[in-house]
Amino acid sequence: MSHDVLNPTPEYLAFWRERHVCTLTTPRPDGTPHVVPVGVTYDPEAGLARVISNRHSKKVRNVLAAQEGHGGGARVAVCQMAGRRWATLEGRAVVRTDEASVADAVARYAERYGRTPTPHPDRVVVEIILDRAMGRA
Repeated sequence: MSHDVLNPTPEYLAFWRERHVCTLTTPRPDGTPHVVPVGVTYDPEAGLARVISNRHSKKVRNVLAAQEGHGGGARVAVCQMAGRRWATLEGRAVVRTDEASVADAVARYAERYGRTPTPHPDRVVVEIILDRAMGRA
């Protein structure tokens, strides 16, 4: 079932605010998918999903390689499921390193997941500019 990225149903948005481990799928340089567990926050007002990470992680390196190679960022998907409920957000990912973007993403993560991550000097944000939402919430 398709959803409006910028105007999701209350049920769909509520599902994205519950505490769930998600997956992030990024393309490796050879085009094969790299899937890892992550925490994700969804900001429909901005049309963004955010994943905090270490700048040296494979997922970040995959996004950076696509960002440099294509200029528009990596085509990625984040997904979560619980029983028969599921939700997927898709879009173009870019890596943000500026302090304000990282602090905002950490605050959003803390709100959704109920804990503030320990500060880390190599923390970055994989920011996904959303263009598709699917699921059954």
